[in-house]
This record gives sequence, structure tokens and C-alpha cells, in this order.
Amino acid sequence: MGTFTKLGLPPSPSSICTSSSNRKLLTSRIVLFLLIFIPLLLLNAVFPHSQLIDVILFQAHHRSKALFSSPDRAKPPRWLEVIYGTHLNPDKPLRVGLINFEDSGQSHLQLGGIAKSITINFEPVSPNITWKMIAPGWINEMNPNGRCPDIPMPKAGKYLGLEVVVAHLPCQNDQDQIEDNDEYNHWKQGIRDVSRLQVSLAAARVIVENHGINKDKDVYAVFITKCEPMIEIFRCEDLVWHREEYWVYNPNLERLKEMISMPVGSCALAQPYTGAATAGSRQLQSEIDQFAEDIQVSSSPRTYKPREAYVTVLHSSEYYVCGAIALAQSILKTNTTKDLVLLADQSISKHSRRGLEAAGWKVKRIERIRSPNSQVDAYNEWNYSKLRVWQLTSYDKVMFIDSDFIVLHNIDHFFEYPQLSGAPNNKWFFNSGIMILEPSECFFDHLMSKRYTLRSYNGGDQGYLNEVITWWHRLTVKLNFMKYFPKEFGNGPRVFPEDQHTIHFLGMKPWSCYRDYDCNWHRVEYHNFASDEVNAKWWQVYDEMPKMLQSYCAMTEIADTKLRELKADAQEAQLEDGHWSIELTDPRQYNLVGS
Repeated sequence: MGTFTKLGLPPSPSSICTSSSNRKLLTSRIVLFLLIFIPLLLLNAVFPHSQLIDVILFQAHHRSKALFSSPDRAKPPRWLEVIYGTHLNPDKPLRVGLINFEDSGQSHLQLGGIAKSITINFEPVSPNITWKMIAPGWINEMNPNGRCPDIPMPKAGKYLGLEVVVAHLPCQNDQDQIEDNDEYNHWKQGIRDVSRLQVSLAAARVIVENHGINKDKDVYAVFITKCEPMIEIFRCEDLVWHREEYWVYNPNLERLKEMISMPVGSCALAQPYTGAATAGSRQLQSEIDQFAEDIQVSSSPRTYKPREAYVTVLHSSEYYVCGAIALAQSILKTNTTKDLVLLADQSISKHSRRGLEAAGWKVKRIERIRSPNSQVDAYNEWNYSKLRVWQLTSYDKVMFIDSDFIVLHNIDHFFEYPQLSGAPNNKWFFNSGIMILEPSECFFDHLMSKRYTLRSYNGGDQGYLNEVITWWHRLTVKLNFMKYFPKEFGNGPRVFPEDQHTIHFLGMKPWSCYRDYDCNWHRVEYHNFASDEVNAKWWQVYDEMPKMLQSYCAMTEIADTKLRELKADAQEAQLEDGHWSIELTDPRQYNLVGS
């Protein structure tokens, strides 16, 4: 009966038997418990996300429920049984913290006497704070602290000794962020809910704080929600169990700690986890360190060197082969210490793969993925192929870069930022041309599962990713300088500051033009992308490439014909920029290649 007393349960019904029989029955139950759960734990170490584990866990809970229940006591909720089934030391009632519950008598909180609960209090976020304030289109990057709104959090140090944090998660969409775009309003979209973000971050903060006191103790997260938890904060790799509205996580504490060190939104520049952090996260870490010191808990320094790589993707045609070669050469010129990986579908020939490998890429073959919301033969028809980047699980972290970039300075330090970090695009969106992400098969599966229910606002990968990942971390616009000069820019010289880290070549690409000038000048609707000065930066990279690699940037006969037609049209229209009058001298015009 000692075991039952420790669990806070009444004596087993078998107590009516003799004491000898009782001891034998108890011994057999303990043996049964060990026979069931020791193999389970070993399997979980080898196959942490296998469906087989879920089946065994389900059966194990039923076989061992005699350890955790009694006829005269309320049956605990399934999520609590799951945690007890995976907890290594179920020798006393678990301490459970409750977030965002008004009625503690709800059925999913009937703890059956095997857990004790406390309520975690904090002020609800003001209804005046909208998602547009969390993720504004523009911020003043010169302000190091940003202008993020105040999101109340639980008081540090008040809720310690917890082993489980249970949160009721709201899931409404902030309609203020839709503005007056009726077309967008009819689309199925991702969730942008400030209250959902607040509850998620509050749960993460309490879990990190409790784990900081005892680094050997697991702290579980349970979400009760009609939508789903924020995969941006609570990773699918850490999901232990899910049925209907119940989600149980055993979070990776280092990753969770990284999340709460970020600003509350893209309303401020993100801070690298290994460097400076926000004022709130610094205060939290200081408090955790003080608690650990008081109870003499030591922590060892992290010596693991993460596996990291720059990645780009080529699919559907060989048009971007030249761009990818120039991108690789520009990255290598910065003395990077990272790998370069290129994912290519069957449209990329052996000849092109040899050139890409000579340029520095490790080429891996992929099957392309169609964009469900794009038009047939549209430019973005197969852009979802970019999602294959999440399958590069031989790397801990990658920086995806589109092949129409060049890198000007070493940007290896941006690998210190978490998934998903990127530069802003417009409104509350990030630009998917360059992103920091963390490969994960289960996250890739998550992306695949939603591609027919979440609509991409632009039909391509960028629109889709912005609906799956609504909470992201803002990197400086210097990391993604877009070659774009709107009318407001005026008629001044179209140059860019020298402290930019990259150039993103929008519009007609440099290799599809002759080097004499930017051929975006030939089309009025492309004038926003035109700049001879910026265009010349790409040709500097080209000039430094070996001659063998330059051959992959030869002008095709079809491209030459099209370019001359555009030049003639510009001359006929007498476009005022006058680029149509410049004589072509690029030697590539005398060495055209077939399509």
C-alpha cells in the first residue's frame, strides 16, 4: 500500500484479500508496469515520432490504469494519464499550473487526486493591441529596443515547482489586420491572434523558469484548444500526444528558451540567442541563474558545434542556373564556414549540375511540389518545391537564399537566429527570398498537410509560409536589400548603401540582360526594378568567376531575340531614360547558345 499512498490514492480493492495475496498482486502490477514502460522508453529513444509508439502508449495506459485510479475517485483526464505514463518518477502528485481557465471544475481539469493545481495569474493583453502592432510593415531599425506593445506575462519566480503547465488556448483571427481587402477576406488564412500569442509565450516562460531551477526535470506543456498550438513556439518534434482538442508536449527547453528571448513580435529587430537579448529575457535569465545558484545547481557550457548550411532550390527550368552559380561564388568570397547545398529537380541537366558543383554547391536531387493555388504554367506553379528545404535534416539550421541574390559581406552570424527569421516584405509579411529555418521532417509534413486548406495570398511559397508561420522574427532589411525603386524615390541616382549585406535582384535578372546596362529600363512597368549601378554589382561577381563558370551564363538565342525586341519597342516609344540608344558591346552577343 505504500505505492498507493505516495500517489495520493486510496487502497486498492484487493486489500480485502490476505496481506500475502495483496503483496503478490502489488508486486505483479509493478512488474507489469516495468515490462510495459521500459521497452516503451527504449523504443521512444530510437523512434521518437513513430505511430507505433503512440499505439503502445495507448495500450500501456489502459493496462496500467489500476496504478492511477480507484472506483470511488474521479477518473483523471487522458492527457494526465499520458504524462504519468511517460514520467519517470510518478511517486507523488504532479504540480500543475493552469493558464487562462475561468472554471477550474471543467472535465479536463478533474485531476483525479493524482495532481495538484495552482492558477497562474497575469493581466490579459489589451484588446486595443492588434496583430498589425505585433507585426508592423515598417520599423525604425535605429531604435534598438523597437516599439513593441506591452504583453503582460506571469510574475517571474512566483510559479515554481511545477511539472506541468496547462493552458486554454484561444484561436480567433484579428480582423483588424485584414483591412478592406475583400478578396483576401474570403480566403482561408493563418491565425493571427494576440491573445493566443500571449498565452503561448506565458506558458513557455513558466516552463523555462521551472526547468531553470532543476535542469534534470521534465516540464510538460498541455494545450486545450479548438485550433492548434503555435508550432512556431512549441515544435512538432516535442509533441508527445494529441487527441481532439488536447495536445501534450515535452518541450526542448533550449529551443523554448530561445523563443522567449525574442521580441514579442516583428515589431522590433530580433536578437541573436547567443548574444544580446531583450530586456525581459535578460531579467528572466538573471532570475533563473540566481535561483539555480541558491540551490547549487550547476550548468555545463554548450560545446556542440551546430551543422549549418546555405541552401537554394532550382526547379522546373535551368533559367536560374547562372544565378545560383553567381550566388555560390559571392558567398564563398566572404570566407564562409558553412556548407552550400542546392536542391535540384529533374529539369536540371547533368551538365548544369557539374557547373553548380564546380561553383561550390553540394547538389541533392528532389521531386518538385506543385503550388495548389497557382495558375497552370505560371511563374510560381512549382514554387512549393522550396518547402523541401525543411527535409535537410542532416543540418540543424539553414539559411535559404533565392538564386537571384548575391552576398556582399559575410553573413554567417545570422545563423544565430531561430526559425523563422527573415526580413520584412510588406504589411505583416516576411519575404521568403532569404530565411533562417530549422530542418524537420515533421514540420515538412505539417506544411504538406495544410497546403490545400491554407491559401497563399500570392499563389506561391511566400504567401503560403506567411499563413502557416504568422509569428516570425524580424531581421534587418540590410540582409535582404531588394532592388526596387518606387516612384517616390524620384529621379535621383538609383544606388544603395554600401553597408547592405546582400542584393535581391527583382525584375529581369542581370544574366538575362547584356552587361552594358540594366534591361529593366526597356519596359515601363519594370522601371521600379531598374538601376545600372546595382546591376553592375552582379557583373562584378561574374567577372571574378572562372571562365568555365562564366560559360553557364551565356545568352541564349531566344533570350537575345526577346531582348532586342524589347529594345526596339523602347526606341519606338522613345522612353525618356534613353537606354535604348546605348550600343551593345557585351561579347556574349557573339556566342549565343541554343535553348
